Amino acid sequence: MTHRILITGAAGRIGTVLRPLLARPGRILRLLDIAPLGPAAPGEEHLRASFTDQDAIDDACRDVDAVVHLGGLAGEGPWERILAANVDGTQRVLEAVRRRGVAKVVLASSIHAAGFLTRGEGLLPPDAPPRPDTFYGVSKAALEALGSLYHSRFGIDVTCLRIGAFRPRPLALPDLAVWLSHADAARLFEACLATRPPAFRILWGISANTRRWWSLAEGEAIGYRPRDDAERFADAIPGAETYDPADPLLHRVGGTFCTVPLGRPLS
Repeated sequence: MTHRILITGAAGRIGTVLRPLLARPGRILRLLDIAPLGPAAPGEEHLRASFTDQDAIDDACRDVDAVVHLGGLAGEGPWERILAANVDGTQRVLEAVRRRGVAKVVLASSIHAAGFLTRGEGLLPPDAPPRPDTFYGVSKAALEALGSLYHSRFGIDVTCLRIGAFRPRPLALPDLAVWLSHADAARLFEACLATRPPAFRILWGISANTRRWWSLAEGEAIGYRPRDDAERFADAIPGAETYDPADPLLHRVGGTFCTVPLGRPLS
């Protein structure tokens, strides 16, 4: 078992959910964020710092067995901010990992690294070439490239997760295909933390959705066994009964991100 795990962006949307789900006897979660983390639960260490600060992230990586890098801007925004947080920040995290000899990293990528890819005849493999849909998507494609570089150069085990619609339940038509439940997210991260031998891999971060057109075989190969299916919520989603895969909203990986103005934060 991995004994001490550093989680960056631990006060964010995904980090807040994963904290209790990744807690295990004998495991220490070292949580890092610039935002308040609240009271520390048993088995938690809290650090109020930014992963973009090289000295701070170097210190945070001391004596850890793995890093789960969730930190960054989660959505479209001005290029300068995206670059500083999601690209430069990820490089600093990976550099700290190298300096401290951390063996394993899980990087939160996004489906938007491949947003302009479209449906084909079969399931879309997770290592399909990047086709980002926004500046945000470009930053996640760069994150994947940095992960590949640090694996190839230094032998670090790196898994990049192209995360889909991470919500308690699916809310809109595209979610019926690309939803990632909270419980399945925990199962996916646990599978990534247990991988061996060291490799570089890209995986889709989605649940076992009936309407998915993304391959889960690669995740299953490392032990990811999703149990949730967005289909059980379909009756509550308008338009589910006339779902048309040819609709541009449903035909492209990135959905609405393919048409939003570049650099403008989403409301």
